[in-house]
Amino acid sequence: MLFAVICTDKPGHIETRKTNRGAHLAYLDETGARMAGPFLNEAGEMTGSLVVIEAEDRAGAEAWAANDPYARAGLFEAVRIEAWKKVVG
Repeated sequence: MLFAVICTDKPGHIETRKTNRGAHLAYLDETGARMAGPFLNEAGEMTGSLVVIEAEDRAGAEAWAANDPYARAGLFEAVRIEAWKKVVG
């Protein structure tokens, strides 16, 4: 089952994002994330993340999200997980 992991960064935490970016990208690669990328504000600054993952169930998606290096570093103010169905693309 596919899940969208929708994350909002804590304000003023861009350095946390930059410091942990390599580990985050490696985690995406190691766990087979389907697609991922940052949200941007009007100034083009990163403000959060969208990651589409495959997991057995919601508990698996929650475990995946909790182990993301960004989450473990305390980057996120909020994380929302939604079951997702690919229709286009």
